[in-house]
Amino acid sequence: MAAAALAPAAMPSSAAAAPWEPTKTVEFIVPAGTGGGADQMARMVQGIIQKHSLMKQSLVVINKSGGAGAEGFLDMKGSSGNPHKIVITLSNLFTTPLATGVPFKWDELTPISMLALDEFILWVNAKAPYDDVKGYLAALTAAGPGSEFKMGGTGSKQEDQIITAAIEQKTKTKFIYVPYKGGGDVAAQLVGGHVTSSVNNPIEAVSQWRAGELKPLCVFDTVRLPYPEPVASGKSWADVPTCKEAGLDIEYLMLRGIFGAPRITPEQVAYYVELFRRVRETPEWKDFMQKGAFNTSALTGAEYKAWLGKAAESHRSLMETAGFIAK
Repeated sequence: MAAAALAPAAMPSSAAAAPWEPTKTVEFIVPAGTGGGADQMARMVQGIIQKHSLMKQSLVVINKSGGAGAEGFLDMKGSSGNPHKIVITLSNLFTTPLATGVPFKWDELTPISMLALDEFILWVNAKAPYDDVKGYLAALTAAGPGSEFKMGGTGSKQEDQIITAAIEQKTKTKFIYVPYKGGGDVAAQLVGGHVTSSVNNPIEAVSQWRAGELKPLCVFDTVRLPYPEPVASGKSWADVPTCKEAGLDIEYLMLRGIFGAPRITPEQVAYYVELFRRVRETPEWKDFMQKGAFNTSALTGAEYKAWLGKAAESHRSLMETAGFIAK
């Protein structure tokens, strides 16, 4: 009788322990244009989740690029407590509020997971008369003030222009910076000869490198990329020197991270942390990391928050030096 009496009491406890999971379609916000690195990563994640049935509900990618991504961030900020909306961030998480004055701060959202860090490559047209940074800088210096040396990049006062400003400061030169909506547009404009160079992410220009239309000169990381497999003309990502070793002492990496809306619960955060852990374990993700030459760093919890705090301060310093902070 005692055992029978205990059974009903155990049932509510078991039900309460059931982990949270989405009960309707999850919106996956991309605060950037189509074709760029964040958009490509979001759609890769969507495909992996669907292929491996990692969610019972569907995941829908929605691009909200207005105002250098402010549209997407403000949408997330205004979705407090909504666990059915997540965002993939790039470093405009830090740069957009500083550059525009839009009422948003990164820590108003709920950190979930760092998926990876994205590299930046100095790209030029394959027909350019130089094959290394030394030749590129010599041409840039020879062009002098008022030249038509154009750097194409995604958006204004964001990562690409920050790197461009850093190059100008290091080399005492000047570019005409030409902003476009996304990395796909930037690569196309460089192929067409409308700009002289770009600092696109590897994934944004790898197809053009493979097609013999663009060539990489250096990578803005502390070490060479750990990918020895040939990509184009017998060369691999590992053959691309760091910009520092090539004579341009600049380093910059970009966040590819996941955030939730403000004030979602720890259980809801835990669901997405586990979801993206499973995504990163798939062969498709590992292949994507290799083909896009990503830095595969991944963080969650307190470590992720600490990294974000340091990155926010670093971006503020870089943008103050470049004069990009809204007054």
